[in-house]
Amino acid sequence: MNASVILRAETLIPLSAPLKVMSELREHYGEHGDIRGVDDDWSVAFDIGKAHARMQGGAVTFTVEAADDASLALLQWSVAEHVLEYAPQDRPDIVWTGGTRAGLPLPYFREMQVVRAQQVTPLMRRLTLSGHDLARFAHDGLHVRLLLPAKAGQRPVWPVMASDGRQAWPEEGDLPAARVYTIRRIDVAAGEVDVDFVLHEGDDMPGARFGQDARIGDRVGMTGPGGGNLKPAARYLFAGDETALPAISRMVEELPSGIPATVIVEVANLAERQDLTARDGVDVKWLSRDDAPAGSTDLLADAVEAAGPSPSDDIFVWAACEQAAARRIRKHLKTLGFAKGRYLAAAYWRRGAAGDVED
Repeated sequence: MNASVILRAETLIPLSAPLKVMSELREHYGEHGDIRGVDDDWSVAFDIGKAHARMQGGAVTFTVEAADDASLALLQWSVAEHVLEYAPQDRPDIVWTGGTRAGLPLPYFREMQVVRAQQVTPLMRRLTLSGHDLARFAHDGLHVRLLLPAKAGQRPVWPVMASDGRQAWPEEGDLPAARVYTIRRIDVAAGEVDVDFVLHEGDDMPGARFGQDARIGDRVGMTGPGGGNLKPAARYLFAGDETALPAISRMVEELPSGIPATVIVEVANLAERQDLTARDGVDVKWLSRDDAPAGSTDLLADAVEAAGPSPSDDIFVWAACEQAAARRIRKHLKTLGFAKGRYLAAAYWRRGAAGDVED
């Protein structure tokens, strides 16, 4: 698509407390994009496009713009999902003008098929997935949402576009489980992506189960990408547990030549170490839990605090891990004086809970 062509969609949403919803959404979007404007009339710029919110009496007009239909649909989905989250008592009827028509396939969805599998470490298995038209997944984010079959060998059911901009599902069939993963490697020409699965133990672990049991020919759905891109800096501090290792590995590999990085990774034991030293200027420290349960130690947060990153340096701090550790790291960076846009401390999971974490 011609990058000069801007696609647009708009919706007017009646709300009982429009300014409150706008404030909560503004705060959330401020963690991921560049906010401009005032409380009742603001816009936010993301890597994939822009969103504009303007209060009109007891309603809010949302306008989203992007250069391609997939990005536009993702912005529509984001607005609808968060408005419904922040105003559950209203249950507003959201209808968009413009964008993908209701009932059509999601422009950011691809059906993928397992074509190879490799055991990277005892607790990390890499699946190579094959699909068509993957150029969209090579930029504007490292992460995708995989739609995993509820039962082995079942016929998959896939979502379509709903009138509110979210995903509508067929009434028949078992719905797949949705989990967020990192694209470890993408080859657009070959139509392939690699995804690394941590083989957690425990109940209600559809990702780990699929990663362990997947066979050649198995099908999954993939939506995205998301998560944004790494902010430019003179040097980096990366920190994470094994769930963040695929993202850290890819970001380190893609760093510009000559940019130094410190990497701190917590793993179950030393057999889970991977080779992250293929480029000069990367200092890697492995933290072993000695097989203690994930999320049960303070190893990672302690190590980040001991590393002593300074907000006066041109450094970007990227961290992803269990929710309690992510919150501690975020609080520490704020206490040091790190400004928004100079760090990311994300909760990839929460101990004792299944599914994705909204933090």
